Parts: sequence; C-alpha cells; structure tokens
Amino acid sequence: MTDLIILRIPALSDNYIWLVHDPASAETIVIDPAQADPVLAALAERGWALTAIWNTHWHPDHTGGNAGLKAATGCTVIAPAAEAAKIPTADRLVGEGDQVALGAHRAVVLEVPAHTAGHIAYHLAEDAVVFVGDTLFAMGCGRLFEGTAEQMFANMQRLAALPGETRVYCAHEYTLSNGRYALVAEPDNAAIATRMVEVARLRAEGEATLPTTIAAERATNPFLRAPNARILAERRTAKDSFAG
Repeated sequence: MTDLIILRIPALSDNYIWLVHDPASAETIVIDPAQADPVLAALAERGWALTAIWNTHWHPDHTGGNAGLKAATGCTVIAPAAEAAKIPTADRLVGEGDQVALGAHRAVVLEVPAHTAGHIAYHLAEDAVVFVGDTLFAMGCGRLFEGTAEQMFANMQRLAALPGETRVYCAHEYTLSNGRYALVAEPDNAAIATRMVEVARLRAEGEATLPTTIAAERATNPFLRAPNARILAERRTAKDSFAG
C-alpha cells in the first residue's frame, strides 16, 4: 500500500481530478485539472501547497485548470512532449520512460497513444498506482479520436500486464454506461454481472466507482480482454453508438 493521500475532486459533468499529497515531503500534485477553483479549494481546506500538475493529454477537460493553478501557486506543469503545441502552459515535457517525482515517489511515463496522439500515463510502481487519463476506464477504454485500434490494443495489453493489485485512477465516471455495454459484449461473463450489481448500488447512492484495479479490469473489461485489435475495434465502434 502507498502512503500517498489521493483525493478525488469531481469536476464538470463527469470528470475526476486526482489530488495527490505526499505527507513525508509535504509535496502535492494534481492530475488533469479540468478546473482550477475546486483544486484551489481542496488545497486551502487541507493546507497543502501545490507542487506540480501532471497532464496525461491536451483535451481542455484535462488542462483547463492549468493556467489558473500555475498563476495561483507557481506550480510546474508536466505534460506529454508529443502534445507540447497544444499545452502552452507546459514547463516540462516528458515521454516514454521519463520519470517524474513526488517527494521520494517516482512515476514512470508510459506512452499510450490512441485517444490522443500523444497521450501518456503515469505509473508509480512502488505505490501500485497508475494514472491513465482517458486511455483505460473501468470496463471501458477511450474513444479513438487521434489514433488506431492497433494502438489501443497495445495499450490494453501493456496495462493488463501490470500487477493485478495496481489501482487505476481514470479521469471520468463512465463505469455504469461502460458496464451496460460490457454485459452486451460478453453476455456470458458472470464477473461483469456481479460487478454491475455493486456499480449500480454505488451510483444510486451517489458514490464513485473509482479507482478500479488491473485485476478487476482483467476480469470484466471487454476492451482489455479483447483478443486482438480487430475485436477491440469492433467493440469500440459498437460502444460509440451504444444507447444502453
């Protein structure tokens, strides 16, 4: 288990901003701040000082708070090198294999393109934590806006290979919709039906369904479980128009 404190901040309609504090160093980072104000409020409430922003990709619902937070706190913005032109607030650009730090904690950058061309994830192996932005969701994956099914299949295989106990911090509360499609994609998968009972309960009570784990996704995610890129592409196309 990690000694990091990871807080979920809801934003916009279904975004989650992840605020991460290291008690040992008193450093704090934020992942994909859609908005500045709710982050500043959370920092003020806890007396934390923001050290850095870690962006996974350029979409405005992941970078919209960059400028405001940078102006208010002087934090460093770390962003994917391949998307530098689309993230003008970036101070440090990172790519595959680079490391970023939160106190003594180290995250390795994984390039996971497909949702956007330069999308990255941050894997803190010793903490069993990965921040995946819009690449992997609970029982889902990101839309293929700037990449291919082959790229997303490679991403899914790579993430599936992480230790099962790894906690996966996704950027959106899509689990209920994803699970409804998963039941259609894999109607004989009892693990999906079992999981959906708990997901439905959590959402009915207004609770979050995240983080998930790699083990849970191996058992119930039809995109992570797709045997090849063709099947993943078929499932992604079907999910794009799924009305469930």
